[in-house]
Amino acid sequence: MYIKTSEQEILKLGIGNYSCNWGMHICGLYETEEERDQIIFGFLNQGCLDGDMQLYYPGERSVEDFYQKFSNTCPKCKTHLHDPDYFALAPAKDVYTPHGVFDPWEMGKALDSYYAASQAKGRRNVRATSEMVWSLDAVPGIENLLAYESRTNYFIPGKHWIGICMYNVTKFSGDIIMNVLRTHPFTLNGSVITANPYYENPDVWLAKYAPQFLSKII
Repeated sequence: MYIKTSEQEILKLGIGNYSCNWGMHICGLYETEEERDQIIFGFLNQGCLDGDMQLYYPGERSVEDFYQKFSNTCPKCKTHLHDPDYFALAPAKDVYTPHGVFDPWEMGKALDSYYAASQAKGRRNVRATSEMVWSLDAVPGIENLLAYESRTNYFIPGKHWIGICMYNVTKFSGDIIMNVLRTHPFTLNGSVITANPYYENPDVWLAKYAPQFLSKII
């Protein structure tokens, strides 16, 4: 099933037989490990088959656990897992808080730098997914997480990039999930992807809730 998500080229999502367009920011909602892995393994397996660059930042499992389970589920992907030209894997908290503080501006700079480097030798499609439970820890600056999520909607459009931010609804409060929905234009729930009626354009969301992050200039 094809869902038009932008004016960019079409890709196979790897989940539920869906196809969509590059330049997409998705909120993935799940309750169980099985639901989580159905999304992540399908998404990354399709990326392996298509030769995409893939970023995965686990928050609920170890890197070693992922290597074992993903290799068993997707044996054709084993050759890519340890190849930095195809796969980048690190604990989510290490990526989002490399100096022990969460800073949306620094994350934005890191995304821009990574994407520029990924395209330096020619076009590469990039798939990124992260488990967001790390954000439940008392990390300095974590109150700005949703400002970062909203600002990501400045970064992704127009790029050969698709990102799925994975939120375990059994661990986050209903209020947080509602705010997460306001910062993601599409949702993935039960392997069903839909346009998100709660989504707010970053110009609108940031003006209301985090005006200090409204500038598009990093």
